[in-house]
Amino acid sequence: MRILAILTVLLAPLFAGTALADDAEGKITKINEDTETITLDNGKDYRLPGEFDYSAIEKGMKVIVTYDLVDNVRYISNIDEADGG
Repeated sequence: MRILAILTVLLAPLFAGTALADDAEGKITKINEDTETITLDNGKDYRLPGEFDYSAIEKGMKVIVTYDLVDNVRYISNIDEADGG
């Protein structure tokens, strides 16, 4: 058990800042072009890619986003309208 704890402490810095991919589904409650983010009805903000076409989304639209979590920032790699959106 002690060896596992030591390995965890030694290896933790290798994974700091590592991107973790995940998906989220929900309705867009806020679009902020200044910060290049959208907020979903789960209360979380997601950063849009640069040069994003904001005319493709609107408040109230149901979406599925694929994102990478890096240093507590969710960077969208894909966004699609969900069924029933």
